[in-house]
Amino acid sequence: MKAIFLSLPIALLLSSCSEFVSTGMSASTGTSLPIGYLAAFRHAAPVREGLPHEQGFWDAEGINGPASIRIHRSEQKAYFYKGTHIVGMSPVATGKTTHTTPGGTFKISQKSKDHKSSLYGVIRDNATGQVVNDDADTRKHKAGPGQTFENAPMPYFMRFNGGIGMHVGHLPGYAASHGCVRMPKPMAIKFFENVEVGTPVIVE
Repeated sequence: MKAIFLSLPIALLLSSCSEFVSTGMSASTGTSLPIGYLAAFRHAAPVREGLPHEQGFWDAEGINGPASIRIHRSEQKAYFYKGTHIVGMSPVATGKTTHTTPGGTFKISQKSKDHKSSLYGVIRDNATGQVVNDDADTRKHKAGPGQTFENAPMPYFMRFNGGIGMHVGHLPGYAASHGCVRMPKPMAIKFFENVEVGTPVIVE
């Protein structure tokens, strides 16, 4: 079985895995996890020593079973399961302190390849093309004369909790979004291609 390893920009920071106890409970959250959860991850996605960042991976060849996703905020990682097997892992950037990604059990409710945010974006000067507000919120900020509000692109959007979903976005190495779960493009595409409306998503 040949694994596909996908590198991220060097700027991403190395984040550690949380251990789990033998009962199948997460040591950090107390949430039930499949027995062998961490062992399966280590076998499927060995991390090379000395790298300043972790690699996402996808290796679903010959593995069947219902799809599900677990997002671990403390690890800043998302794991894709088929049945009880981890077939993919992606580094993520979840919501920052002021816009947290809520925990809970959800389901994919929408897939939108070319989605754009209805709330967030940038305000750009039409004459110069310069961004005058790089964190604009439609509820607070309005484009002035000679300016345009550009809604933030959220490619390969997978909605699972109200306005919150997984999508392609910048990963600085820590929780930094407005609540959504950002992923590097190669991994967002893999997740997008393998989820359906109704796929379970667990945020821990």
